[in-house]
Amino acid sequence: MNILLRSFIEDKAVVWFSNTNQYLVLEKKTSDIILQINNGISLEEISKELESELQVPLNDAIDFVKQINNEIYEPNTKNQQDTSQITSAYNILDFSISKLYQINNLVFKVEFQSEFEEYLVHPKFSHLEINTSNNVDHIFQVFTENNITSLLIDHKFIGSWPRKDIHYFQGKFSMYIVQYMHNKPEDDWMGIFHASGLGNNKKSLLILGDSGNGKSTSLAILQANGLTCLADDFVPIDIEKKHVYTFPSAISIKKNSLETLLPMYPELENTAEFHLKRLNKIVRFLPPKTDGMNHNLPCNDLVFIKYQKDSGLKFSSISKIEAFQQLIPDSWISRKTENVEVFLNWFANTNCYQLTYSDNDKMVTTIKSILNDDI
Repeated sequence: MNILLRSFIEDKAVVWFSNTNQYLVLEKKTSDIILQINNGISLEEISKELESELQVPLNDAIDFVKQINNEIYEPNTKNQQDTSQITSAYNILDFSISKLYQINNLVFKVEFQSEFEEYLVHPKFSHLEINTSNNVDHIFQVFTENNITSLLIDHKFIGSWPRKDIHYFQGKFSMYIVQYMHNKPEDDWMGIFHASGLGNNKKSLLILGDSGNGKSTSLAILQANGLTCLADDFVPIDIEKKHVYTFPSAISIKKNSLETLLPMYPELENTAEFHLKRLNKIVRFLPPKTDGMNHNLPCNDLVFIKYQKDSGLKFSSISKIEAFQQLIPDSWISRKTENVEVFLNWFANTNCYQLTYSDNDKMVTTIKSILNDDI
């Protein structure tokens, strides 16, 4: 059964389709028609109503309704096939690389079939590696066959992903780490956001931005100025409290940011470099500096940040629709209907800002003002 939810943001309608877990930003009239189709009203009846309401020729109304049905409704309401693929021979595979990682009191053993699988996971977690342990809480196994990467956890098959969707594998791997470290199953999470989460002792906010805009560099600067890095790139928010929770992966630092960050983090001078071929960039990884991995703080501010040379500082509120359209594509949002309702309500109550800067001190002052509710 397909379930639709609709919410209004500014002058637009946001429609969520349960079968595809997709959010579409639409004109209100278009969303009205989609809900009518979903309620079983015939295309002919909807077209006649539209003809009368808008005073347009019936043929034009029919064409419009059919277009909405064929291009929006049907593609998002067909039952989705599970594209996961599994090999029957995974139990006899040789895992040539083995790593141990400790998070809180949990020890994770991760076995990789080759250096390729290791490169997908290890750089972000290398600062958590330990040499030995008398106890292992969970075993992750990662292998690739015919360019399809698969994940086993505690000898249970989780899923398989083709090379073009490898970021979904990385997301699923991280999702299980989050579940175990915070003792919350997947349905207890509202969403995982491709952002940076940071906070003070009262609240948190999300920093967002396209690759190359300086999001991670900004996070490192803010951490050096007394704020807490809760998570970078993979930010979990729970369903019960709508809090940002910690995720322990390291902050990725590009080579062109080293000159700015070395005075703050001298250890970066001798930190190992990783060539991330898929992203065509060379990075070093900076561990988050927290006094524990169980922080969680309320969040109702989204800041879309961009470093731009000689810009000084430009800060303003932005359209929520614009913010929503930037937030959704790279985010994982729970597809549980109740959780979707919570997410849409949470977003409706967020503050959305654009911050463009070249002056680090002014950027830090602005972010601290938001966290202190001084904006």
